[in-house]
Amino acid sequence: AFDNFTHLQIERFNEMYESVVSILNYKPVRHVLNSNGTLRFPEYQFEMVRLGRALFGLGSGNDNSLGLQIVSSLKATISQIRKVPQTETVGYSRNGKLDRDTVIATISIGYADGLHRKAGNRNFSVWLHEKLAPIIGNVCMDMTMIDITDIPEAKEGDRVEIFGNNISVQTLAKAMDTIPHDVFTSISSRVKRVYFQEWQ
Repeated sequence: AFDNFTHLQIERFNEMYESVVSILNYKPVRHVLNSNGTLRFPEYQFEMVRLGRALFGLGSGNDNSLGLQIVSSLKATISQIRKVPQTETVGYSRNGKLDRDTVIATISIGYADGLHRKAGNRNFSVWLHEKLAPIIGNVCMDMTMIDITDIPEAKEGDRVEIFGNNISVQTLAKAMDTIPHDVFTSISSRVKRVYFQEWQ
């Protein structure tokens, strides 16, 4: 949408670069492109580029037409399961109002871990046993409640995906009213990191 402006900016950059080079008598390394720029404007890659979101397997928006591979995920564990009657509410301020007798699972992640409160109250669903389970009520500091009524096979100890191969980080970012970069950088240091290398 801003391609003409991008070309104009780089034209101005090159003019300034040539002016600087004429004074320095050597050519500094040039850099103008981020991940999307690197993919969309290869003619402007110069001597260096800055790969950001592409390193995480993210293209522009929700588009994955470039075939980038998702390389990170955020997961939690079901710590408790309880049957809650429709007449009860779930979570702080009684915001989790139920429209039926509901099976609620408490998962081991909260806003202190990086799952923003905006994801609560059915604004976001996690992935469990190939199904989506909506967040019920407010996201708490250390835990979050999800509706698993339609996932009878779920049990305590099961792993829940917040984002990864089944739910994009862009989907979570939208629910949190932010961008994927903010999601990644909001994951607190107390969240355990597991690194592995997959050989092709």
